[in-house]
Amino acid sequence: MLLGTWNLENLYRPGGPSGPKDKATYETKLASLAAVITELDPGLLGVQEVGDPAALDDLAGLLDGEWHTATSAHPDGRGIRVGFLSRTEPRVVADTNAFPTHLRPVQSDDSGAEEPTAGRGFLAMEVTTATGPLTVAVAHLKSKLLTYPGGRFFPHDEGERARYGAYALYRRAAEAATLRALADELLAGEGRTRDVAVLGDMNDEAPAATTQILLGPPGSEIGTPGYDRADQGDAVRLWDVAPLIPADQRYSRINSGRRELIDHILLSHHLVHRVTAAGTGLPGEGTLRLPSVGPDPAERREAPGSDHAPVWVRVE
Repeated sequence: MLLGTWNLENLYRPGGPSGPKDKATYETKLASLAAVITELDPGLLGVQEVGDPAALDDLAGLLDGEWHTATSAHPDGRGIRVGFLSRTEPRVVADTNAFPTHLRPVQSDDSGAEEPTAGRGFLAMEVTTATGPLTVAVAHLKSKLLTYPGGRFFPHDEGERARYGAYALYRRAAEAATLRALADELLAGEGRTRDVAVLGDMNDEAPAATTQILLGPPGSEIGTPGYDRADQGDAVRLWDVAPLIPADQRYSRINSGRRELIDHILLSHHLVHRVTAAGTGLPGEGTLRLPSVGPDPAERREAPGSDHAPVWVRVE
C-alpha cells in the first residue's frame, strides 16, 4: 500500500477571493493534480489547503475507480483545511483544533491578541487495509510565511519581522504539541501492535524543534543505533521516514531557491518496520520539478498544480 501526503496549494473553486479567476484555470489545476495522483496511485492520501470541500470532490471525480473524500470541519481564516482521498471508505475518529489541557492561548500579534486553538483542524481517519486497520491523522501546521497587519507580506522593519516570526513559531509549537496529544490518543500506548500514521505539512524540516515534538521519546530515530533495539518508548514513539527518502529527493518545496523537506510522514513502531520504500514526487521520477516560492503566496493564485511535492511511503 502506498500512503502519502500532499499540499494541493489553494484548492478552491473559481470565483472566490482566493480561488482561480475562471473555470478554465480551475480545470487546468484539477487536471494537473489528478495526473499526479493517478500516477502516484495511493491507497490513502492526506491533503492540505483544501479551500472548498466540493473542490476535493471535483478532484476525486477525475480519478479512475471509486474514491472517498473527507475534510476537517475546522478551516482557517482563508477557508483552507485538511482532508483525505481514500480508496476505501474511511471512518472519522477525530476532528479537532482544541489545544490540550494545560496549554494556554498563544500571542499572535503586536496588539496582544491570543489564539486559543490551532489555526487548522487535525483530522484522523481509520481505514481497513489488507493487513488490518490503519489510523491516520493529517495536519497543516502554522506557516513560516508571515502575514503582517493589514494583510501585508513584507514587514516595515526588522523588529516587526522578528516579532511576527516569533508569534508564528509560538503557534506552530502549540499546534505541534496539540498534534502530539492527538497522536498519543491514537497510539494509546499500543504502538508496537497498532498501525498509526501522522502526516501532513508541518511547515518545518525534520530537525526543527516543532517537528521533533511529534516524535515522542528520543533515542530511536531511523539511522541511529537505537532504531533496531526494542525499548519501552516504542509503544508511544513515532518515526519520521525522512531518512528513508533518497538524499537527492529529500525536499518537498523550494523556498526562495532553497530546498526544504517540510511535509512529513511519521509512523508507529508496528508500521515503520514494514516500510519498503519512501520518496517525494513520483516514484522513479528523480529530480523534482518544483517552482521556487517567495514570501507572497498570492503570486501563485492562478498557478496550475502545486508548489509542494507529494511525500509517500510504501508499506507491506
